[in-house]
Amino acid sequence: MHVREYGSSERTVVLIHGGPGAAGYLAPLAQGLADAFHVLEPFQRRSGGAPLTVAQHVADLHEVVSSLRGARPALVGHSWGAMLALAHGAAHPTDSRALVLIGCGTFDRAARRRVNEVREQRMSPPQRRWLADWNGAIDRDEELRAAGDVMLAVDSYDPVVTELDAVWCDARGAHESWDDMVRLQDAGAYPRAFAAIAAPVLMLHGAADPHPGPLIRAGLAPHLPQLEYRELGRCGHYPWLERLARDEFFATLREWLLRQFAVAS
Repeated sequence: MHVREYGSSERTVVLIHGGPGAAGYLAPLAQGLADAFHVLEPFQRRSGGAPLTVAQHVADLHEVVSSLRGARPALVGHSWGAMLALAHGAAHPTDSRALVLIGCGTFDRAARRRVNEVREQRMSPPQRRWLADWNGAIDRDEELRAAGDVMLAVDSYDPVVTELDAVWCDARGAHESWDDMVRLQDAGAYPRAFAAIAAPVLMLHGAADPHPGPLIRAGLAPHLPQLEYRELGRCGHYPWLERLARDEFFATLREWLLRQFAVAS
């Protein structure tokens, strides 16, 4: 795995990107935390050979965490990455001191339906036509990158950029990883397994994020009684890129993380 590194603090934060299959777009988030934390930004495994699974991604993430030689990091995941942070926390409950879920993805069909409904309401006719041309089958890496940039506009409130600037996209890996996550949900494994997580968990969610924060929180809460929920006004799915919310986002995230390191030290 390729891992980008920022900052030199003794407090380590591991950023987990979303997509799945879209690596590198968390650089602005990492840079915004690097003055107070040692930040690792691993790029998740790309497709090739056996189909990618959640278990493989968890094992890869565990390699990164284990490389810290006993230093327990905070895991900060965005979207799919927040889901992966929870999966890792369930499999390795003592290895991270805190979890932060930014724009967390969905764990049931009702929440996924709501995401699609909100996006459909927001999309302009050209955006609808663009997505309809692909008929939901985004099979090439460049199509996934283009779709990400289209959805950035749909999923945001007032973004400061028009492109996510991912280093690479992996359409096959996205399909394989997401299909396995849905399989595990349908089998009842998630979110039930998250009851094993003892670490503090913060859910940071934009009020304008199509992913329905209150609905996702309601599905997680029975398994994560320690879950804290903070909603950011005038904010969509990428809080660090929101013109009107990024200062509050960084202040909230930084303060909460510093508190967790102070408590655990």
